[in-house]
Amino acid sequence: MSVHWRITWFTAAWLLASVGLARAQAPGGEALARAAGIPWPAVIAHRGASFDAPESTRASYTLARELGADYLEMDLQRTRDGQLIALHDTNLGRTTNIAGQFPAQKDLPVSQFTLAQLKTLDAGSWFNQAYPQRARPTYAGLKILTLDEIIDIAEQDPTHHTGLYIETKAPLLFPGIEKDLAAKLVQRGWLMANGQVAPQRRLVLQTFEKNSLTLLNQFMPKVPKVLLLWVGEGSIEPKTEAVFDPASGEDKAAFYARQQPRDRTEFERWLAFAKANGAVGTGPSAALSHGGEQSYMDLVQPWMNQMTHAKGMLVHVYTVDDPVDYQKVMDAGVDGIFTNRSSELLKFYHRPASRTVQQILTANGY
Repeated sequence: MSVHWRITWFTAAWLLASVGLARAQAPGGEALARAAGIPWPAVIAHRGASFDAPESTRASYTLARELGADYLEMDLQRTRDGQLIALHDTNLGRTTNIAGQFPAQKDLPVSQFTLAQLKTLDAGSWFNQAYPQRARPTYAGLKILTLDEIIDIAEQDPTHHTGLYIETKAPLLFPGIEKDLAAKLVQRGWLMANGQVAPQRRLVLQTFEKNSLTLLNQFMPKVPKVLLLWVGEGSIEPKTEAVFDPASGEDKAAFYARQQPRDRTEFERWLAFAKANGAVGTGPSAALSHGGEQSYMDLVQPWMNQMTHAKGMLVHVYTVDDPVDYQKVMDAGVDGIFTNRSSELLKFYHRPASRTVQQILTANGY
């Protein structure tokens, strides 16, 4: 063995040992979750148990709570008269009977309606029409919920462990919503005077918008926050400028699956912003094994999750409902999953509910 070769070998061995030591010293997701007071791995009920009941309604949230989900997830918007409500879409056409109730206003955004007007809408019948195999007559007439009403649902958990995972939805449409949210959480006793989350409460704030993350951190610096990730306009810069063309015949899920960050530096840039603005984690999308309308960009590749963990942040992936994908994303290193099927994810995590979905719905009056 030549001297030069021995030096090269020893240098390489030292580098490998150093890398291994660095990896060993970098906290894993479970340790990061423990430090943030977040369950690991987390079951995040996406708009409630929304596979089995109309999303963002009492039926959906009470079902998720009774199943044992760690968090009730919601999209926060604000009415014309300043009330905070939970609704995903910024208009009401998909999930309510707005066209029949207010035909002249059916295309207006949520912000143009008072809470009293929104409470006249049927937010459940659409589910029966869209998913007849899961329809229930009692879903007809379900109402849009206020944040107060969802807090009530969480607080009715006798263990006081059902958490809230709140997204500022389209915050540019609702200037000041971050401050409003902070005030409501203080009023309801979920935030203490020192800015900490109250004992026995679980709370995470989330947003896609950089400015909203900055504002959430300004008003609630001690509350866990997550920056949601996407590839495209207003988010992570893509590798190519391709635009989905329905005329091409390509499936939209397949198109999304091809989209990648411009490079590793671009991905890391978003992680750095999240960390600098108080985020304890990121919420990336996933490309699902069987495609579908929830299948997006694959932003939970192992190197991405490793980079996120190395920066001291968790990874909560959206939105995954199939056991094959539960396994796929957990193998890749995520720390929690947004799911419409809390019952199935809890089974996957060996935390099955003591009652079936049907038994819970019936017991809850549905």
